[in-house]
Amino acid sequence: MQINHDFSQRVVILPKDYHFVPSPLAGVTRMMLDRAGAEVARATSIVRYAAGAGYSSHQHAGGEEIFVLAGVFNDEHGSYPAGTYLRNPPGSSHQPFSLTGCTLLVKLWQFNADDTTQLTLDTKAGNWHQGLVPGLTVQPLHAHNGINTALVRWAPNTQFNPHTHPGGEEILVLEGCFFDEHGQYPAGSWLRNPRYSKHQPYTQADGALIYVKTGHLGAGLLGDKFIR
Repeated sequence: MQINHDFSQRVVILPKDYHFVPSPLAGVTRMMLDRAGAEVARATSIVRYAAGAGYSSHQHAGGEEIFVLAGVFNDEHGSYPAGTYLRNPPGSSHQPFSLTGCTLLVKLWQFNADDTTQLTLDTKAGNWHQGLVPGLTVQPLHAHNGINTALVRWAPNTQFNPHTHPGGEEILVLEGCFFDEHGQYPAGSWLRNPRYSKHQPYTQADGALIYVKTGHLGAGLLGDKFIR
C-alpha cells in the first residue's frame, strides 16, 4: 500500500480530510497519513482504540514511536495518558491495549539502526526552554544522528524567521492554529515538508502547540527499504 509515499512532495492533511479505516484488529481504526509497504510498512498514522480494544503481544522489528493525543493508552508496562511520548526501539515488544479508549500518533519503521533508546516521557510535566525567537518555547523529546523531535509552543502573534529544513520537517498541530505563507492549519492538521523546503511560520490570536520532527526525511531509516 502506498499513501503519500513520495517523500519529495509536500503533504498537508487537515482534520476535515480524516477518514479512519479498520485495522486488522476489531476496535482499532487508522487514519493513514503516509505509508510505504503492506501491513508491515514505514507508516505514520492517527490510530484510535475503542474502549477495551487491544493487540496480542508483538515485536516491532523497525521500532515504534507514539504520542498519546487523547484518552489513556496501556500496555503490560504501564498506563500512558494524553501527552505521553513513547519510543520502543527496534526489537522491542509489548502488548498494547486501551481500557477506556485513546487516540495516538503512531510512527513505525522510522528509526536509525543504532537508535536503541527506549523512552517514556510525560510531556505535561516536561521542561520548556526558550526558543529562537520571543514567544517560542520548546520541549525536546528525542534527538539522534541529526533527527530531532520536540513539542513547540507558540504564543499568540509569534513570528518566526524564514528558514530551510535540509532534512525535511513533519508537524502535527495539537492546539490552536499554525500558519505559514502557504496556508493555515488548525488543531489536528498534519504537514510534511520535504528536504530543503522553506517557509516562514507564525501564529495569530490563538497561538499553537505543535509536535515537530526534523531531519528524518532521507536519513537512511530502517523503513526506507519499503520506499520505491
